[in-house]
Amino acid sequence: MHRYRSHTCGELRVTDVDKDVRLSGWLHNRRDLGGVLFVDLRDNSGIIQLVTRSDSAAYEPLGNLPKESVVRVDGRVLRRDADNVNPELPTGEIEVQVTEIEVLGRSDPLPFSVFPEEKVNEETRLTYRFLDLRRQRMHRNILLRSAVIRRIRDKMNERGFIDLQTPILSATSPEGARDFLVPSRLHPGKFYALPQAPQQFKQLLMVSGFDRYFQIAPCFRDEDSRADRSPGEFYQLDVEMSFAEQEDVFQVIEQVFAELFHEFAPDRETTSPFPRIAYRDALARYGTDKPDLRAKLELVDVSHIFADSEFRAFAGKHVRALPVPGCGDKPRSFFDQMQAFAVEHGAQGLAWIRVDDSGKLTGPIAKFLTEDDAQQLVSETKGEPGTAVFFGAGDEDDVAKVMSEVRVEAAKRADLFEENAYRFCWVVDFPMYEKGEDGTIDFSHNPFSMPQGGLEALQTQDPLDILAWQYDIVCNGVELSSGAVRNHSPEIMYEAFRIAGYPKDEVDRQFGGMVRAFHYGAPPHAGIAPGVDRIVMLLADEPNIRETIAFPLNQNAQDLLMGAPSEVTEDRLKELHLSIRKPRAKGN
Repeated sequence: MHRYRSHTCGELRVTDVDKDVRLSGWLHNRRDLGGVLFVDLRDNSGIIQLVTRSDSAAYEPLGNLPKESVVRVDGRVLRRDADNVNPELPTGEIEVQVTEIEVLGRSDPLPFSVFPEEKVNEETRLTYRFLDLRRQRMHRNILLRSAVIRRIRDKMNERGFIDLQTPILSATSPEGARDFLVPSRLHPGKFYALPQAPQQFKQLLMVSGFDRYFQIAPCFRDEDSRADRSPGEFYQLDVEMSFAEQEDVFQVIEQVFAELFHEFAPDRETTSPFPRIAYRDALARYGTDKPDLRAKLELVDVSHIFADSEFRAFAGKHVRALPVPGCGDKPRSFFDQMQAFAVEHGAQGLAWIRVDDSGKLTGPIAKFLTEDDAQQLVSETKGEPGTAVFFGAGDEDDVAKVMSEVRVEAAKRADLFEENAYRFCWVVDFPMYEKGEDGTIDFSHNPFSMPQGGLEALQTQDPLDILAWQYDIVCNGVELSSGAVRNHSPEIMYEAFRIAGYPKDEVDRQFGGMVRAFHYGAPPHAGIAPGVDRIVMLLADEPNIRETIAFPLNQNAQDLLMGAPSEVTEDRLKELHLSIRKPRAKGN
């Protein structure tokens, strides 16, 4: 028999009754019924119940060992009595009567309970992540992640994509966040950059003639943490296709995602094709370019109706209305709670009216509306009797941000929200450029994108009017990826960067490899890079991305388990030709 196991804990079944087996795992839980001891033994595959009696040599060690100790046990598989069957476990019809035990690893007192799972602060969980990952929810999430990545690879291979790896040590690139830099020992004063994305390399692979590329790519960005973004590193399904347009990318990704989400969440509806929503339409209808389409409500711009209104709180401001059908008869507490929600999310208040059964407006601001304004408001918001209409007013960007949150919350409270569904969409037609606070023009998205209209658009249109062949894929209000049809022409690339303030010599210096390649026959190509961490977060139904990563950094970009970032010795700094200049303490 094998030194440690003849079977794993989760694979035994009724067909194994009367077999002599050897198992190894962690002591998960135990119940002493006075002379009869039941112990749950856990390994990666699952849980099996062990049983031993007071006359057995295994009784005392199994009863006294700390939970989470690692043991090897020998015993015989027995069928459980019908009254003791556990239908929630695949092994619930059997148990193993232990005849021998060997302690392989005794556990010290635990900083928190693995089972039952108790609420623990994140700092403690990450400091003892190896224990946290033993807990069933976390263990299940990591196994899910592995399975999702495996199936993504299968599906991309089935569609003719080649799994290729790109460099980790490379040059800095303007991807929209800070680079992590790596000092070069052999080239004093110079640095490598960890890739924010394999952008240039995957385009170079297209120029090299590899028609369809993908990889599960590690990416590194020195940016702040959010619930849906882990600081430091993340993984993405990096994809690029030659001789492809926007719709070709959409077709592949829609097929892969529809299959993937149906496979791992069959009880939640996923439909395709995914709707296409222009960027400006998304902002107008949903207040965000990451709309949660499970909420069956849309915003309406009614600024013009209130432009000359007697309601001074709205005069001269941007005003968005949110009509919510079927809520006109809700109690006042419903409206008060929605107001409180809006204030929590940054609004100064949330005005509202109701459309009564006769079609007339009632509510706090109804008296400030003329009859013509009231009729126009009912018409433009499609305010049928029984509709409540909420209003946000102020700066356009601020109003959009608040009302996008109000839209989703109101839908949930009004039973106009789909709980068991994944609602995908493509947001398309992003502006190529945006104006910064200092008045300069910069790229609003990926700088390597093809402008709609090509070189002519760059030379003849106002930069802020130029649209790009850029797109985002969004699911349930979470942006999974950005992508674009790429710029493969040196002339267009030089002009695009010139508008953003990059002279030709700067483009050659920063992107010389790619520009050089474009002079030697570059095919049209397009790509995308959905975030693997966010995909798993949605499938695991977790609100925080760190719950789906084995060893994430905390919100302060620290690895509490391994102690990173850490200081290095003076000798190592000298070897790298570096010296440390710490920031001055405040007040000095």
